[in-house]
Amino acid sequence: MSSLICENGGSSKPVKKNAVLVDGVYLNGPIMDSKAGERFVEEAFPIIMEEAIRKATDVNEKVCEWQPPEELKQCLDLDLREGGEAPQQILKRCKDVIKYSVKTGHPRFFNQLYAGMDHYSLVARFITEAINPSVYTFEVSPTFVMIEEVILKKMIECVGWEEGGDGIFSPGGSISNMYAVNLARYKHCPSIKDEGLSGMPRLVMFTSEECHYSIGKAAAFLGIGTKNVYVVPADERGKMIPEELEKQVQRAVKEGAVPFIVCATAGTTVLGAFDPLEKIADICQKHGLWFHVDASWGGGALMSNKHRHLLNGIQRADSVAWNPHKMLMAGLQCCAFLVKDKTGIFEKCHSSQASYLFQQDKFYDVRYDTGDKSIQCSRRADAFKFWLMWKAVGTRGLEDRVNRALALARYLAEEIKKKEGFRLILEPEYANVCFWYIPPSLRNMPDGPEFWKKLHQVAPVIKERMMKKGSMMVGYQPHRDKVNFFRQIIISPQVSREDMDFVLQEIEALGKDL
Repeated sequence: MSSLICENGGSSKPVKKNAVLVDGVYLNGPIMDSKAGERFVEEAFPIIMEEAIRKATDVNEKVCEWQPPEELKQCLDLDLREGGEAPQQILKRCKDVIKYSVKTGHPRFFNQLYAGMDHYSLVARFITEAINPSVYTFEVSPTFVMIEEVILKKMIECVGWEEGGDGIFSPGGSISNMYAVNLARYKHCPSIKDEGLSGMPRLVMFTSEECHYSIGKAAAFLGIGTKNVYVVPADERGKMIPEELEKQVQRAVKEGAVPFIVCATAGTTVLGAFDPLEKIADICQKHGLWFHVDASWGGGALMSNKHRHLLNGIQRADSVAWNPHKMLMAGLQCCAFLVKDKTGIFEKCHSSQASYLFQQDKFYDVRYDTGDKSIQCSRRADAFKFWLMWKAVGTRGLEDRVNRALALARYLAEEIKKKEGFRLILEPEYANVCFWYIPPSLRNMPDGPEFWKKLHQVAPVIKERMMKKGSMMVGYQPHRDKVNFFRQIIISPQVSREDMDFVLQEIEALGKDL
């Protein structure tokens, strides 16, 4: 190491006086040009505003600019090289990425269980991306730790736990469901944290055949095993049948296994069904089982006085998964996992007391160092976007969004029943509207095997055509004994009644020749 006054080895860039040379690197001040970076951000924001916000939510623009994978690689020039590119070229890259991305904020994006754009949440995401916090200690994330505490308390009130509870924001509803299984197992077998699986009995968990696939993944990931997930039949509307649950619990006991958790669903992915939570809670209470409700999708109905009855009984749950980024539009991702327990089960199950983060002799109240509750270390400030949005629109504003989305779903269902060539699969209970489009060539064919075989091929072709045209996006799938049908999801307050009419008109226009 030496102090030098020199030019940088013949380079055109001068080295500042008193530079220090370490391992062949001159340490003489920052090497990043902050002013140039700020100029780049200033030039990028108009692009974001015009292309990713205004155009991406304009009903007259395309939902997507479809390109097959190989062609898309060429459009984006994905290869990384030794040297960097000029700022103007990077700005072009930004525009290209926006151009070829699906515009999920578009009023005619109905493809997933999230949609629309809330501008307050969007600004919150800009802020957290700029600040780049990690919500594990009050020391490094004071505002966001406090905001998470407040928003979790409010969500716990919505669930109906009058004596309070606890919670944490997780990176997805799938992880929230995994949290539930892990906490339930710990509650049943506390020694598993230290001793592992070797001394455990065969644990069995129960869920509906309509549950989210993350329940099975949780069993696999946590070492319980997918064969120890006992699947309970659902009725024709997609609701778990309580009597069948009781049979499955008794079966597990007779086999010598140890039942420990029931995972119910409030808002199933395809049909939007709500399990009968009160009856399931009775069975859990009878057998001493942890009662988890996956309300990732349906939890939004808790904001509505008109529709919260769909979740009657959720207040009896031991844990709840609820994703405000779905129906409430808080922006991906925003997922809360809530527990009724107030004895510190998060810390008991997950804490590792890392001394470099969670020192107990800090100068402030270390109860606000919440990170040891989580299975993560670094954790995003996901609560902030929900908090800022709630601050902006209020509880009534969130309720209005839910009520309007479900009213639009009811309107679409009624239009389907009136329109020739469309067949409603079942009356919507939530914002999922499921239906078939039957082209003219099949309308006089009897409902036999050949009819269903041909109808199965209709939805994929129409989906391909709508995406290549870019007019809208609506999902489809087969389900249980039903051939491919459309599943329309309605969320965004930017969606109009005219958009509902357009969906049916466009499907008919795209499929009438099939």
